[in-house]
Amino acid sequence: MHTFLRAIGFSEYKSKRQLNDLIAEAVLKADEKLYTSLNNDTIFAEYNLFCGNNIGISVRGEYDEENQFLADYSIPFFRGSQISSYADNSVERHAEKESYAGICDDVRIGVSLIFYLQNVVGYVKRKVGGKLPMKGTALTLAGLSTQGTILMPIEKNEYDLKKTRKLAHHRQKMIMKARNGDEDAIESLTLDDMDTYSNISRMIVKQDILSLVDNYFMPYGVECDQYAILGEILDMNCVENTMTKEKVWQLTLSCNDLIFDICINSLDLYGEPAIGRRFKGNIWLQGTIHFPS
Repeated sequence: MHTFLRAIGFSEYKSKRQLNDLIAEAVLKADEKLYTSLNNDTIFAEYNLFCGNNIGISVRGEYDEENQFLADYSIPFFRGSQISSYADNSVERHAEKESYAGICDDVRIGVSLIFYLQNVVGYVKRKVGGKLPMKGTALTLAGLSTQGTILMPIEKNEYDLKKTRKLAHHRQKMIMKARNGDEDAIESLTLDDMDTYSNISRMIVKQDILSLVDNYFMPYGVECDQYAILGEILDMNCVENTMTKEKVWQLTLSCNDLIFDICINSLDLYGEPAIGRRFKGNIWLQGTIHFPS
């Protein structure tokens, strides 16, 4: 049973039989059917069944010699609503099945962002057709969460906001220079990190860490596409799973200047979401790469 299936409203699905029934229904009643050739002998297929606004089940597999579809695996998905990054992306296949991890080097995060690729068929078509690598791509990110908390915002005035934006822009420029081998930029970033650590260590004695740290985006656990995040809520929408009638929250977040959507079951969200408040939780990051036509 996929851990993040409950994030889109299937919290009561806990047995293999329930999952098999869901997979069969997804293949039989799919809203989207996508196909591509892996080689001369193999046809790869993806069946997507929506069970609410931008949420659903994706079943992927291959057709055998008798033209029978053999399901390989299934995943829950949530499709984001907007472009998150215009940085270049690279893609690597997972070892055990026909699924892929995407890597985005966006300077706003400061580290390589790894996500689970959603539009596998579109990528494989271009790969088989020899159209990769391709410049000018865009990326839409979305996350599924099974644990989240709503926090109050940190009070800021206009001066604080301008100062934060200026510092963020300066840090992005330094990161770009450091990636190109600029030793002065590397030294500057190192000193900034040391100053930040020193200031927080001094202030945390009398203040709560969440009143000092406005947002963060950092790896969580041993799987490379899962992250612990803290971000400001820009928009929100409560959606009903049409199959289970469970309520899920879809939140648009701003985190390290990166804007993306996350989906979480209302049963797993502690607190009342509102625009301007912050979401703190763990997510499984998915992404759709938009290739230029």
